[in-house]
Amino acid sequence: MYTLSGVTTMRGAATVSVERWGADHAVTQMYAAHYTSLVRLAGLLVRHSGEAEEIVQDAFVAMHGRWRQLREPDKALAYLRRSVVNGARSTQRHHVVSDKHLSKHVDDVRRHAPSAEQQTLTAETRQEVLAALHRLPQRQREVLVLRYYSDLAEADIADALGISRGAVKSHASRGISSLRANLEDFR
Repeated sequence: MYTLSGVTTMRGAATVSVERWGADHAVTQMYAAHYTSLVRLAGLLVRHSGEAEEIVQDAFVAMHGRWRQLREPDKALAYLRRSVVNGARSTQRHHVVSDKHLSKHVDDVRRHAPSAEQQTLTAETRQEVLAALHRLPQRQREVLVLRYYSDLAEADIADALGISRGAVKSHASRGISSLRANLEDFR
């Protein structure tokens, strides 16, 4: 065993000798030496590499915060591994709970979902409404879209289009009447 710039090598495995260092220096050295292997460990335990990286980063942050409480700083790597395994377990428990609730939600959605016929009628109705909307004069279409899609008040529509509130009311009234007439032909 020999020490070279803070890294102790034993049987070809790099470990960091951290006994006399402060938290910042020790965590920096350990991060450089062990981050990749800890991410691999976490990656084998959880579903996604992003989660694995978060688990390892959380372990390093926790170790930094508790550095002064470590009784045996040379066992910091063991502490990190334990933290990573515990973090992976916690993540897995979270997935189990999430999956359970998600499957309940999916079942509820399926149970209350409209039938294929209802979905087809809704889609056809939507298409016909859009077609009727596009047959309106531009100003009427703009007023109706701003009013009913963007949910703007008359004053806001007037500001957006640079017209008076009276013109907004007039275009909205004429537009709705034209839409009704066009859609009655559809039914």
